[in-house]
Amino acid sequence: MTSTEPQSSFRRSLSDPAEFTLTFELVPSRGGRGKEYSRILSLAREIAIDGRIKAVSITENAGGHPALSPEVLGLDIFQMGLDVINHFSGKDKNRNQMESLLFGWERAGLNNLLVISGDYPKQGYCGHAKPVFDLDSVQMVAMLSRMNQGGFAPKPMPCTSFFKGVALSPFKSGEAELMMQYYKLHRKIAAGADFVITQVGFAARKFQEVLFYLQDNRLDIPVLGNVFIPNPAVLKIMRRGLVPGCVIPAELDRLMVKEAESADKGRRARLLRGAKLLAVLKGLGYDGAHIGGPGLTFANLDFMLNKFAELADSWPEFIEEMNFWPSRNFFYYQRDEKTGLNKSEPVKIKKKSKTGPGLLLGHLTHNLAFDPQGLLFSSARKSCFFLEQKVPALFRRGEMLTKVLLFHCKDCGDCTLADQAFLCPQSGCAKFLLNGPCGGSRDGWCEVYPGKKRCHYVKVYERLSADECREFKEKLLPPRNWALNRTSSWINFYAGLDHNRLGPDEICE
Repeated sequence: MTSTEPQSSFRRSLSDPAEFTLTFELVPSRGGRGKEYSRILSLAREIAIDGRIKAVSITENAGGHPALSPEVLGLDIFQMGLDVINHFSGKDKNRNQMESLLFGWERAGLNNLLVISGDYPKQGYCGHAKPVFDLDSVQMVAMLSRMNQGGFAPKPMPCTSFFKGVALSPFKSGEAELMMQYYKLHRKIAAGADFVITQVGFAARKFQEVLFYLQDNRLDIPVLGNVFIPNPAVLKIMRRGLVPGCVIPAELDRLMVKEAESADKGRRARLLRGAKLLAVLKGLGYDGAHIGGPGLTFANLDFMLNKFAELADSWPEFIEEMNFWPSRNFFYYQRDEKTGLNKSEPVKIKKKSKTGPGLLLGHLTHNLAFDPQGLLFSSARKSCFFLEQKVPALFRRGEMLTKVLLFHCKDCGDCTLADQAFLCPQSGCAKFLLNGPCGGSRDGWCEVYPGKKRCHYVKVYERLSADECREFKEKLLPPRNWALNRTSSWINFYAGLDHNRLGPDEICE
C-alpha cells in the first residue's frame, strides 16, 4: 500500500479533477477540556454532517505557543467520520521522536499530514523553549517517503501510507525571498510531497503565479489556495507582524478597519470576500481551497460556501477587488492589463553573483583543495590526515580558528558551505534549515530577528548568479549527522563521512 492510493474522501476528492476540494483549519486550545474544546468538536461534527468540506487540518503549536497535540483532537474528529490533516512540524522534536509519533498516528489512521518547518518556539514554562528543528520540511518529507516504502536503516519496517502536504509562500515582497520559496518547492516535490497548501494571501495575481510556475516547471501536484478570514483582533496582531509569514496589505487593512465600524463589525463583508476569493481560486484552476479564521461558526461557513456556489461562475468580476498586494513588490510574471492577472511569460532574471572576499576565498579554497579534480586535493587530503594523527589538538585549533573567523563556524562536523554560497546555515539560519527558507521571513528579514538579522537564504540568493540560483532547486541536503558534532569537517570530508558521500539523487542512505 502506498501513499498515493486515494483511500479517504479527502484523497479521493483531491485526485478527482472535477472536484474543488475544500478543507478547514482548526487551532487546538491550550488544554484538552473546557468550552473551547467542546466548541471545536461541535463545529467539526457539523462540518462532518454537512459534507462539503472534505477534511479539517489541525495546527501543531501554532505561532510557537504550546497547545493540545493535534492527534488528540484529530482522533476525536476522525472517529466522527471526517478526514483529518495533522500539521507536522520540526520545531519541537528530533527525528527519533518524529518517527515514534508517526508510528502511532499511522496506527490510528491519521495518515494525512501538512509537513512544515514550524514557527519558532515562544514563551513556555520558565522561559523560552529550546528550538529543535532537527529536520527541515524537505528532510521530513523524504523521511516519510522512505517510511511509505518500508523504512530505513538500521531495520526495515511495515510500509506506512502517509499523504504528505507541504506549504508554499508566494506572498513575499522581494525577488530573493520569492524565488527561494519556489526553489525549495522543487526539493519538497522531489522528496515526495503529494499536495501543496499556500500561505495566507489576498492577491489573485500571486495565486495565479503559483499555477503558472508549476506549469512552466512541469511540477504536477495538486494545490489548495489559502482563504483566511481574520477578525479585528487577529487583524491587529497581523498588522504588527506577529503572525510569521502572514502579511495584511495596507489597502486591505484600511478597508477592513472601515468595515469593522458596521453593526456586525465587518463579519458579513469578510465572509463575502472569502466567498469571492474561493470563486477566483476555482476559476484560476486551483484544485481546492484551505479555509481558516478565528472564531468561525458553522453558520459563517455555510453562508460563505453558499455565496461561493452563487458567485463561482462570475469569478472574473472579482479579480480587481481580490488583488490586494503592493504593485512595487516583486512578481515573477508581468501584469496583463486586459485581465488584471499575469502574462504567461515569466520575467527574465539576469542577476549576477555578488562577489566578496569571503565568497572568492571560499570558491578558491574549495576548487583547489576540496574538489577531487583540484590541484591541491591530494596533498591537502594527505596533510590533513597527517596533522590530525600527529598534532590533533593543534590541527583542530587551526581549523576552528580559520572557519570561525571567515565563516562563523558552529563546528557541526559536516560542512555545507559549498552548498550555501559559503555562508554557514548553522550560524546564519535561526532554524538551522539546510534546504531552503521557512515561510516566516518578511521583507527579507528573519522571522526570529526582524529588523536585526536578514534571512540566511536571502543572503545566499544575493551571492549567486541566476544560473547558480536555479541549481539550488536540484540538490537535496541530508539532515545533520550529530555523530559528527565537534569533529573535524575537513577530516570527515576527506574520509567520506559527511553528506558529500551521497549521490546527487540521495538524501539519506
